[in-house]
Amino acid sequence: MLRSILLFIGSVISLFAAAQVSVLTQHNDLARTGANLNETQLTVANVYQNNFGKLFTRFVDDQIYTQPLVVSNLDLPGIGKKNVVYVTTVNNSVYAFDADDASLATPYWQQNFTSAGTAVVKNTDMTGACGGNYKDFSGNMGIVGTPVIDTVSKTMYFVSRDKKNSGGYEQWLHALNITNGNEQSFSPVLIKAKYPGTGDGSVNDTIAFDSQKQNQRPAITLVNGIVYIAWASHCDWGPYHGWVIGYDAGTLQQKCVWMDSPTGYNAGIWMSGQGISADDDGNLYLSTGNGSVGENGNPADITNRGESFLKLHPTGNTLEVLSFFTPMNFDVLETYDIDLGSQGLLLVPGTNWAISGGKEGKVYIVNRDTMGGVDVAADHVIQEFSMGTNNQLHGGAVYWHSEADDYIYIWPSNQHLRAYRINYNTQQLDQPEAMQSAVSASNGQPGGMLSISSNGNAAGSGILWATLPLSGDANQQTRPGILRAYDATDLSHELWNSQLNLANDSIGGFAKFVCPTIANGKVYVPTFSGKFLVYGLLNTIGINNVINDKISWTIYPNPAQEQVTLTGVMENEKEVLVEITDITGRLWMNGMVTINNHQLQASIDVTAFPAGIYIMKVNGTQKLFVKQ
Repeated sequence: MLRSILLFIGSVISLFAAAQVSVLTQHNDLARTGANLNETQLTVANVYQNNFGKLFTRFVDDQIYTQPLVVSNLDLPGIGKKNVVYVTTVNNSVYAFDADDASLATPYWQQNFTSAGTAVVKNTDMTGACGGNYKDFSGNMGIVGTPVIDTVSKTMYFVSRDKKNSGGYEQWLHALNITNGNEQSFSPVLIKAKYPGTGDGSVNDTIAFDSQKQNQRPAITLVNGIVYIAWASHCDWGPYHGWVIGYDAGTLQQKCVWMDSPTGYNAGIWMSGQGISADDDGNLYLSTGNGSVGENGNPADITNRGESFLKLHPTGNTLEVLSFFTPMNFDVLETYDIDLGSQGLLLVPGTNWAISGGKEGKVYIVNRDTMGGVDVAADHVIQEFSMGTNNQLHGGAVYWHSEADDYIYIWPSNQHLRAYRINYNTQQLDQPEAMQSAVSASNGQPGGMLSISSNGNAAGSGILWATLPLSGDANQQTRPGILRAYDATDLSHELWNSQLNLANDSIGGFAKFVCPTIANGKVYVPTFSGKFLVYGLLNTIGINNVINDKISWTIYPNPAQEQVTLTGVMENEKEVLVEITDITGRLWMNGMVTINNHQLQASIDVTAFPAGIYIMKVNGTQKLFVKQ
């Protein structure tokens, strides 16, 4: 009888496809919202101590400076469809692991991309950075910009770096087949560029790209078939400039070259690892650091745009500045190394807003079409406010449209996590903040690296995730890290953190400037400890509301993929009612099971169930199980 009911229900729920999420770019999308809005498994109700924690660890060959990326339902040759998580290391290595199965510790493939006759670039190779005491990196400096993935062509794009044994440095753009780790036929290409200008380091009115001094820190961006790569410097070791170079995604032919200080100096593009943002029209948005502002005494001249937000548009073989904003105190920012460029730009969906800030601790909201230019007497922006003294901003703010309100979340250094409510009547963020966390970031840098997960704007689904140093300053040293989870509608309510169960959940070395990745019920956290960690709902899920102590039963496996087996001992019952609902209360199956010799035994097909958390009831007693 149960089997016939399940077959009927299976035919009904097969109409509902399991929601599988991919994260293909840094901070989830080109607006850099940091939000996965299709998370159906992790909720405010089930992320808590003893129910959520570390599921497994994957070991790699060095530190991870890039955000893990996830491709769901990828067809791997000879294996089938799998969810795959990709990580890179500063040893120029790329790994593809199973994203879900704790038993599959061996990667599906791994490749190292240090070229023959070379070695990985190290911090000690930056002899002039920080006066020869360069500690922004602690060792290797291979792949440090988060890759981007195109699932149509099944290609990952990233930049590796090496030092030739014969002398000199190289940077390579790679296009990798994500199913097997092999280079695409047109890959790799050596990154070389020149730009007309008389600025720092120019020769015969031309500035050449310097593979040693230019630091490829921002995430790679893919827009309209063009792979955009940006560069800053190593500890302001000049001469350097802010470069953006675009390559055809299908051929790796160089399509455009642009520099932000061609007759000046510096103005690196680093944004603490955040990628260039982009809108639906293919316009690019970025922030620049310390460097030349204007030309010939005119700070509004677009030739040199240090300390600025920029809106760029592809034009011919270069990029055109459509709009910019430079704070009125740019000379102070320059003099005291409190540059604007430490945070990327968040493009708030449904608005014309771009939000960012810098080391000064000020938040700026600009109209991304007319950013406000520069005026030494006043800033012409939508809104600006300070997060406090010595509260630097790194990475990027994140955005979530909740059931009731829209919020911008920011976690500066030395401060509490804060959320600001968007007021569409005043067209500003309400002041003061709508809410803040009870705990502060540790003393030092960089504050919290943020991500959001939710099931759209459903109540009880929004979780704000943050990685940050557990203690101390991570600016020029490796510090222990912590992962925290908050109710996104009430930041005073911390749901869970990785210090609650040190034996299982502790992170190890905090991965500076790298936010966590959330996909399909898992949270992927990179570290500086030669590993990345996978957190999720724990397999040992207990009994709730046991109302009949004469019924003893269990279900396995848990989590399940294709079927769950129900077994137990029933002292008095001849048959029992079995029901399965999801956590919203929706009924997915029910039916009677006959008891033979006090033994309960039934196999339940859950192949067509969407991934998520379910409640199974047997004559009123209930347990939870997870469908992966």
